[in-house]
Amino acid sequence: MLLGRESEMTAVDRLLSRAREGHSGSLVVRGEAGIGKSALLEYAASQAADMRILRGTGIEAERDLPFAGLHLLLHKYLDRIDQLPCAQAAALSAAFGFSLPDKKDFDSASVRFVSGLAVLTMLADLAEERPLLCLIDDAHWLDYESAEALLFAARRLEAEGVVILFAARELHAPRFPASGVDDLRVSPLDAEAAADLLSNDAGDLPGYVRQQILSQSDGNPLALRELAVAQREGHLVPDPYGIGRLPTHSRILRSFADRVAALPSSTQDAILVAATAGICDSGVILETAQKLGATAKDLEMAERKDLVTVDGGVLVFRHPLIRAAVYQYAPLNRRTQAHLALAETFAGRGDADRRAWHLATATTGPDEEIAAALEASAEHSRSRGSYSTVAAAYERAAWLSPEAAQRGRRLLAAAEAALEAGQLDRADALTEQSCDLHQDAQGLVDRAMVRATTASWRGSPLTAHQIWIDAAAAIAERVPNHASYMLFHAVEAAWIAADFEAVRRSAELAEEWGLERADRVRAMARVVAGMNNHADGSMSDAVSAIRQLMDLSGAADELSPQSAVRIVWWLLILGDHVAARDMVERLIKQCRETGAMGVLPRALGLLSKAQLYAGEHRDAVATASEALRIAGDIGKNLVLTGVPISVMAQIAAVEGDQERCHELVVDASPGMKYGLIVLEGMLGLLDMGLGRYEAVVQRLKPLVAGDHAMDVLPVVPDLIEAAVRTGAPEVGVAPTEWFGQYAEHTGQSWARGVALRCEALLADDAHAEALFQQALQAHRDKGARPFEQARTELLYGEWLRRNRRRVDARVQLRSAMVTFERIGAKPWIGRTETELRATGEAPSPGTDHDGLLERLTPQELQVVRLAATGLTNRDIGGHLFLSPRTVGYHLYKAYPKLGVSSRGELARLDLSA
Repeated sequence: MLLGRESEMTAVDRLLSRAREGHSGSLVVRGEAGIGKSALLEYAASQAADMRILRGTGIEAERDLPFAGLHLLLHKYLDRIDQLPCAQAAALSAAFGFSLPDKKDFDSASVRFVSGLAVLTMLADLAEERPLLCLIDDAHWLDYESAEALLFAARRLEAEGVVILFAARELHAPRFPASGVDDLRVSPLDAEAAADLLSNDAGDLPGYVRQQILSQSDGNPLALRELAVAQREGHLVPDPYGIGRLPTHSRILRSFADRVAALPSSTQDAILVAATAGICDSGVILETAQKLGATAKDLEMAERKDLVTVDGGVLVFRHPLIRAAVYQYAPLNRRTQAHLALAETFAGRGDADRRAWHLATATTGPDEEIAAALEASAEHSRSRGSYSTVAAAYERAAWLSPEAAQRGRRLLAAAEAALEAGQLDRADALTEQSCDLHQDAQGLVDRAMVRATTASWRGSPLTAHQIWIDAAAAIAERVPNHASYMLFHAVEAAWIAADFEAVRRSAELAEEWGLERADRVRAMARVVAGMNNHADGSMSDAVSAIRQLMDLSGAADELSPQSAVRIVWWLLILGDHVAARDMVERLIKQCRETGAMGVLPRALGLLSKAQLYAGEHRDAVATASEALRIAGDIGKNLVLTGVPISVMAQIAAVEGDQERCHELVVDASPGMKYGLIVLEGMLGLLDMGLGRYEAVVQRLKPLVAGDHAMDVLPVVPDLIEAAVRTGAPEVGVAPTEWFGQYAEHTGQSWARGVALRCEALLADDAHAEALFQQALQAHRDKGARPFEQARTELLYGEWLRRNRRRVDARVQLRSAMVTFERIGAKPWIGRTETELRATGEAPSPGTDHDGLLERLTPQELQVVRLAATGLTNRDIGGHLFLSPRTVGYHLYKAYPKLGVSSRGELARLDLSA
């Protein structure tokens, strides 16, 4: 029983109880050192006798060893790795260093993300036998990759019967961010509970001493116990006036250090090796301790003094602060000797990575041999997807490098790895440190890439543009191909920043410098000018330039994932959502198979856009949600989140969900003009559906007239319709002409249908009907966009009704109603119902606007679609980054909603959007 922890124990009990019922949950227990986090984990273990228990801990000395914490948690079950799906097994094997990923079949940069899925699957498999409790103490010291994999799994736990409890220190320790996982904060004990605890543990001490301990402990349970021990051993001097009091954390450390100092020197050496090792293997610790003259008896003495425990070949400090006290208070020369002895031990055991780190820690001056060993360790970590470790190893190797050029090269390599790990501030700092040391052309290119990418991800594309320009100017004569590459990206960044003068200047520079690949830079600038209706461009030239860029990119099956994403985006700009969807679905399949997580959320965002255009709104929401979820795992940035957020905002606008639409707009980062302009256009669409036509004109007119017209191209038809309805058709003349040019030169039938609809709105009655009929014919061609077709039918029906042709009007209105109901466009349903009533026909009573698939959640919809193709739960889990158990749970919930009772019946249902 824990004194004063009733609410915390209740929270733990609730999680364990739900796990026994097949539900999962996770919790981060937070608080200062000694506050009782570990005790709460022990309480959980004591209440889970019927459950399988896995224990892990973060070890400060292993914080730069990738997947060390995860290995400690799962080491008893490593034989189960081969039972995982192939990609997951390969990723986890690579993560633990058992093998290297096949670069042909597996994206090693994504090992850490697929490892998270492998952990989820393994935990779910273990829970199949009985509920599972995972206890991870000192989570703040976990290596980056282990923390990432465990949190990835924790966020996806749902119906496996798994509980994960992390304990993380809040002060005097690194942060342990765990978005998506609930926190449980452990506060100091109140006065009554603290007094009761001290009475139980130290009732033999005089009352005034106990009072001093109560005063100095500040309700910290560990301080209460350790200060009492210190008093008994003569290390605590009574201080009734509280003079010179230290913070609780420091007092506990000092107390432990004093207890260690009282031990024989050989015992101090033995536990110093243990504190330095960063590994719990008592065999390694004893072998190394013997090099310093210590023996097994010395470890036994430390165990008798209740400082360490040894069980089954594993040595563990009774509390993490003991480890810290042992290491921090040891003299520098003894710490150095411990590191050198451990390096020798690990060399004999073939562990080159740990050997390199211990040598590096023991070395205070430049040493190229050790720096090279650390660089080799960094590259080994890279093959395991451990970019945080790569950055740490290269940074340490840099400062051990005798030559300035080598130091600069390694600092820049560390910066690039930090960028890959999403550590933007660290990447910037390392890049800055490399500036005066690494000045060759490749160094300038790499430095510019890091700086520009961090600026873009922070939402400062104009800063990124200037970085690309400056770097291109510095190397244009030496490496013209690199300069062309930089100017191309400079144009992209300037476009995103809506600085069109900078776009033009970038293209001019490519010509002035006579760059061999200036045509690519010039083509990109032509796209910007023509698509945004600038005087120096034209729509026909912009379309031609995009097609030129696509041709220059090479064959589709030879493109890198990043290049393929760019092609998909260009196809969407050209209005060809059918070809874009076909290409991006193949790309997503490749990403899922290879674990290319860096590209996957971007690809999913573009797929959601194609699904939106195809009228598959529920699919689009599910896909966009998955894109945002994975982006959150990688580290959210505007490049990954902008498209899925805009898709969800557009769907909310179509459905008339004002609160959701405004929420998405407000939550979007204000750093990118592109994002804000697109989202402002979504608010215009919302106003359009709700009949707020004057608001539409006021909102969209300045946007369409601005320099970045392409960003609001999708809502130009809204401005035209609203202008006609407010009695100001002249406002829509120029936009109609421009949209017509887009339709003509892209050759997309849906766009021609919309352009003809806009012309019909502006035409007199003598010409309007022919234009409406031509528009509907265009909408029926390949590549239709159902929402746009339904809007045309609604407007044509309104025109027919106004011209007293009620029977003809009903045909168009009924067709529009079917589409609006299917996609849940409530405001448009209301408008159509009003028009039908005006024709003398009441809408059919009891119309089911929701439909069969509307009963499913977005995730249930994804699961049943995949299940209907014959995929197993395990296969589906691999696709959607869920455990097989959670997949089964979603199917169990979906079956009654669909009126089926088995997987086989799903194949007979129409599950298309």
